[in-house]
Amino acid sequence: MTAYLLVGAAIGAEVTATLALRASHGLTRLTPSLIVAVGYVAAFVLLAQALKSLNVGPVYAIWSGLGTVGALIGGVVAFNEPVKPATAAGAALVVLGVAVMYLGGGMNHE
Repeated sequence: MTAYLLVGAAIGAEVTATLALRASHGLTRLTPSLIVAVGYVAAFVLLAQALKSLNVGPVYAIWSGLGTVGALIGGVVAFNEPVKPATAAGAALVVLGVAVMYLGGGMNHE
């Protein structure tokens, strides 16, 4: 169970870093730029720890897919970014793909 929590924390750190990247204005604002650096380092450290006991393919799919959806939602909430129907459909397909990989047994411990 701990490995799954690490993946969740890695997703949260990556989404936070990505949203801070948007707020950094090209890494020209100090505080958001520091959040970017710390967030991405934390995301990779957490992901590396999770990969000690989980399969890399499905974990990467979950991390990148849910991170993508999280960044989309965060962009809407934090920056009032618009979401077109095709974008929402794509996000739904990402979540569906991640669910299929998970249900297919791709998260088995090695």
